[in-house]
Amino acid sequence: MPSQTLPITNLQLPNLHSSSSSTTTMLLKDNNNNDDDDDDPSKSLLISSSFKDNNKNNKIMSIKPLLSRSSSFNSIGGGGGGVKSFYQKRRRRVASDESLSFVSNGTSNSNRSSSSSFGRDVRHVASETFLLTRLGLKLLSYLGVGYKWITQFLALGCYALLLLPGFIQVGYHYFFSSQIRRSVVYGDKPRNRLDLFLPRNSDGPKPVVAFITGGAWIIGYKAWGSLLGQQLSERDIIVACIDYRNFPQATISDMIEDASQGISFVCNNIAEYGGDPNRIYLMGQSAGAHIAACTIVEQAIKEAGEGESTSWSLSQIKAYFGLSGGYNLFNLVDYFHSRGLYRSIFLSIMEGEESLRRFSPEVMVQDPNIGNAVSLLPNMVLFHGTGDYSIPSDQSTSFAETLRRLGVKAEAILYEGKTHTDVFLQDPMRGGNDDMFDDLVAYIHAGDAEALSRDASAPPRRRLVPEFMLKLAHTVSPF
Repeated sequence: MPSQTLPITNLQLPNLHSSSSSTTTMLLKDNNNNDDDDDDPSKSLLISSSFKDNNKNNKIMSIKPLLSRSSSFNSIGGGGGGVKSFYQKRRRRVASDESLSFVSNGTSNSNRSSSSSFGRDVRHVASETFLLTRLGLKLLSYLGVGYKWITQFLALGCYALLLLPGFIQVGYHYFFSSQIRRSVVYGDKPRNRLDLFLPRNSDGPKPVVAFITGGAWIIGYKAWGSLLGQQLSERDIIVACIDYRNFPQATISDMIEDASQGISFVCNNIAEYGGDPNRIYLMGQSAGAHIAACTIVEQAIKEAGEGESTSWSLSQIKAYFGLSGGYNLFNLVDYFHSRGLYRSIFLSIMEGEESLRRFSPEVMVQDPNIGNAVSLLPNMVLFHGTGDYSIPSDQSTSFAETLRRLGVKAEAILYEGKTHTDVFLQDPMRGGNDDMFDDLVAYIHAGDAEALSRDASAPPRRRLVPEFMLKLAHTVSPF
């Protein structure tokens, strides 16, 4: 994927000359002036140089830029050797993968710094970690001190430690596999990136799963889908894990906007990566299932409206797969509050109590005013464990019944005794056969006799974590 360039527009400078005794500090700023960008840790670059305003002596000028990680910057015209020298020194100090291009005396000299793919990924993860840390601190200011979320946090630590052997193996594959395209840019907002998991076999166009990860609308991250992406790609299925902004950096409407833009990128560009644009499936897990469901309902309403322009169509989505999702928020507010996701936080994420209807897909589809929109929905398949105490399984069964009553092809598939994380983490790390995974692949390969034959003869998936650790993780899981 070529480096993405963030243009700097509407930049106006006074008449500048190289001979100067005054210091001008310039902070170049993106003219979009998006407040959400304040949470992006890699967004600014300070450049200080010596200039003199021909019309206003010794005047200090301040302009503030927004530069993306992978950007190119052209120097502002001027003939002074001091300016050129400064930029050369500054370039040596900036340890990044950015390409900087400088112009002096009307002649452009381009010098491109290079780094390994792993080095770029490490810096990106460091940048994202800094961002998530800042967001976490903001979140703590919302949460205050309460025993419920502290207990959940401690349980999460124990849970992660027990699954650490599996996480290490998945992380190693994520960073070193040549079959993964990490952090492909799909939009111009923070976190508008996705990871592509490509099959080794490149014969013919492949079915595609656009996947939106969970994380309680607060800690979602595209890498959470690495295990699913790795295992589906081994079955000749391309997976695009779409990242999105989290709370408190964003609220639910922003998350839906990001998801829609990511889906649009997949629909319009996946053929370049060997994907079949006629076999695209949308999938979400937990909060991601809710975001994905809201996205397709809003897309249906747009397409049913008159004169509404869209960059992708629901006709491109063969099916929606919801894994452990919540679809009626009115029935979840008090439940989440009892489990530590306090009402005030949840309502802030969902933009107030008055917005719960808009962001409850099960409620929205029953609105008689959008009957035409509901008819545009794809086949809806909802997976859920009956032992899920993070989001009760009746969220899926009720939504499926409502959709069927409205004429939408839908079904809920339940897994007896499985918890919120069993179906997504413990069972895949256990290796061997996995009912949810087998059902998912069977849906995607339905009608493809050759693919189904390969699935039947595929070797069992290898175990990533010892069984006793998986059982302990099941016991202490806070989800």
